[in-house]
Amino acid sequence: MTAAPVKRRMALRALGGGLVALSLGRAELAFGAALVAVRVWPATDYTRVTLESDTPLSVKHSVAENPPRLVIDVDGLELSPALRELVGKVRSDDPFIAGVRVGQNQPRVVRLVIDLKQPTAPQLFTLPPVAAYRHRAVFDLHPTRERDPLLALLGERQQAEQQAAREVQDALGEFIGKMDRPASAPHPPAAPNLPMTQARINRLIIVAIDPGHGGEDPGATGPHGLREKDVVLSVALKLRERLNALPGMRAMLTRDADYFVPLQERVRKARRVQADLFVSIHADAFITPHARGASVFALSHGGASSAAARWMANRENAADLVGGVNIKAKDATIMRTLLDMSTAAQIKDSMKLGGEVLGQIGRVGRLHKRQVEQAGFAVLKAPDIPSILVETAFISNPEEEAKLRDPAYQHQLVEALTTGISRYFAKNPPLSRTRQL
Repeated sequence: MTAAPVKRRMALRALGGGLVALSLGRAELAFGAALVAVRVWPATDYTRVTLESDTPLSVKHSVAENPPRLVIDVDGLELSPALRELVGKVRSDDPFIAGVRVGQNQPRVVRLVIDLKQPTAPQLFTLPPVAAYRHRAVFDLHPTRERDPLLALLGERQQAEQQAAREVQDALGEFIGKMDRPASAPHPPAAPNLPMTQARINRLIIVAIDPGHGGEDPGATGPHGLREKDVVLSVALKLRERLNALPGMRAMLTRDADYFVPLQERVRKARRVQADLFVSIHADAFITPHARGASVFALSHGGASSAAARWMANRENAADLVGGVNIKAKDATIMRTLLDMSTAAQIKDSMKLGGEVLGQIGRVGRLHKRQVEQAGFAVLKAPDIPSILVETAFISNPEEEAKLRDPAYQHQLVEALTTGISRYFAKNPPLSRTRQL
């Protein structure tokens, strides 16, 4: 017996359930599809695993229990280094995946076993080539019981109130301590600047902040490599912190990390927390690097207000194609119906909100258009929430890409957005709710 067969047989160590370790070389299993990339996108809402290949993949899956795990069989897939790397791509803080095992289950069949931290409702689907991607097999791991985002917001509010109360008590204690001590100076000590407690209110104003793109969808990319999905998330996180510091206001992000959220899901998230406003943040590109300036858009039931507005709406509405949406999901038809329910009153209020925000952004940078534009952006179609889309700048312009990368400019944008939102509510107080917060 030669050394090669012995080494090959020693390499076939069982992983459990018929799996064997990935020990065979590329030349020994050069058949079927070849992987181009493997990506894992963990998030609180769900974790996505993407296998990108040069040809379509044939995928079957089953869910096993005790312990919970997802078993995926891929027919005709070549065992490659990219597939081996999947094991190392799982982060320890992934809310859903504990680990991944990969191996050759049968001739021409690769098996992936995804060990789960909690029961999930997996969605598996394939996507045809689009943009820079080739064929993709997508595995979305959703929790079997969806968390209530409104309860999460209320929990954040209670924590903030408790922290404010502690700060007041600490400040009062320090002040009283100074008053009890003998004066060491001819003048009595000045009272410290005490933080004021926020009176409990029954009407919490909720602002939904929507950082565009994310995960599989990078959005636009600047000439020096700045990605839209990264810079808008940075601005959104800063805006959430700024709005949360305002009395009686709480901000919710449609995504708080680098993962993809479908357009209709962004709308649904805002409606689930009964948001009073919806602000989608972008930094788009145009066909020429000379385009520059910020813009604010509201929805239009009719035609777009300009050719550029129509072009940008079409581009943003294509995000689902790039990011990857399971069109067979059970609520897809319901959500498409919802997105056709926008009212004239919503558009009117959106124009008011857009005007306040545009006026403030114009104080910190150049405007692309000095009026609020309108187009058929799918993400603005919540029927009962004033909604705007803010293009903070053209990331395709080298000068504006540099500004977007600058934390100081991001801070200016956040202040402008905060002031615009505050001015809108000052002129348009929110109505009472049927469900008190």
